[in-house]
Amino acid sequence: MILIAPSLLSADFTRIADAVRTVEKAGADLIHVDVMDGHFVPALTFGPGLVAALKKITSLPLDVHLMVDNPADMIPPFVESGADWVSIHVEATPHLHRDLASIRAASRKAGVVLNPATPLSALEAILPEADFILLMTVNPGKGSQPFIEASHERIRRLQGMIRDRGLSTLIEIDGGINLKNFERLCRDGAQVFVAGNAVFGAPDPAEAVRTMREIAARKDGR
Repeated sequence: MILIAPSLLSADFTRIADAVRTVEKAGADLIHVDVMDGHFVPALTFGPGLVAALKKITSLPLDVHLMVDNPADMIPPFVESGADWVSIHVEATPHLHRDLASIRAASRKAGVVLNPATPLSALEAILPEADFILLMTVNPGKGSQPFIEASHERIRRLQGMIRDRGLSTLIEIDGGINLKNFERLCRDGAQVFVAGNAVFGAPDPAEAVRTMREIAARKDGR
C-alpha cells in the first residue's frame, strides 16, 4: 500500500483551495499540513483555522505534522479542527506515551516523528503505540531541501523493526522526495510519501501525482 500526501508547504498560499482540489482529483491519498511554531523549527506556518477550512473543501484525510514545542498543548485544537492524522516529534515531548494516547483517544491516527539524526532506538518503547512513524529525510523546517541519502538504510531498518514485532505500523517519509528516488524508496519499504516541491513545484502538479500513482501501482503489482 503506497499513499501519496502532497504537502501544502510547497503550494501557492494564495490558491491553497485550488491546489488541494487539483491533487485530490489526480489521485492523492492525504493532504499533508506542516505546522511550525517558530521555536521547535525557525519557520512559522499553519494553524488550526487552516485545517478547519480544508475540511470544508476536501474529503481526503488531513495529515497534520506538528513541528512544535509542547505538542500536548497543540493536539486538542488541531483534533477539534478536523485533523485525521496527527504526528509529533520524539524530540519535542517528554511524555510521548501520554501524547499519543490523547490523539488515539480522539479516534485519530497517531504518529511519531524522528529527525534525521535521532536514532531509531528512540522508538523501542513507543513503536507498538504508534499508527505510523514519520522519518524526516531532511532536517525539518524548510522546504525544497535535498534528500539525505542515509535515509534509505534507516527506512529499511525501521521496516525490519516493525516486521520483527509483527506490527502493522506504517512508515511515512518527508523531505527531498522526487520522481527520481520515488521507486527506490518504495522498494526500501516507505508507504506514505510526503511530496512538496515534487508536486507543487512541478509544471503540472496533477501529472506529478499521477506519475507517482503509476510507479506505486507497479510496485504493488497492479
